[in-house]
Amino acid sequence: MRIAVADISKLLCILVIVGAVLTEGAGQENAVTVKGYVLDSACAFTKDLKKPISPECAVACAKAGSPLVILADNGTIYWPIADTTPASGQNEKLLPFAGQKVTASGKVFQRGGSSAFVIAKIELLPDKK
Repeated sequence: MRIAVADISKLLCILVIVGAVLTEGAGQENAVTVKGYVLDSACAFTKDLKKPISPECAVACAKAGSPLVILADNGTIYWPIADTTPASGQNEKLLPFAGQKVTASGKVFQRGGSSAFVIAKIELLPDKK
């Protein structure tokens, strides 16, 4: 069976279009502003915390190697990531805010039920007592 060059070109074109359509939704990205607490990822999951136990606890866990996350007011856990390759850990950026409430803006990527966050700006929220 012989396949003409024109048929191969058409097939390749179709495959490129299908590939573009399939990858369009992967890693959906949106610019957002998030308000929430910076805390240890293990505590966010295993202890079902609504806010950190203390800044000292969050700092100790981060220094021990546990990734810090942002637990938003609506319960979403945002995993801070780098937008560079190779990627780098984000604990250094978050450590000054560990155990505290922040507002952060940047791009959110969602995939497989997880929310990753490339932080463009992060600020401490004023304490409302």
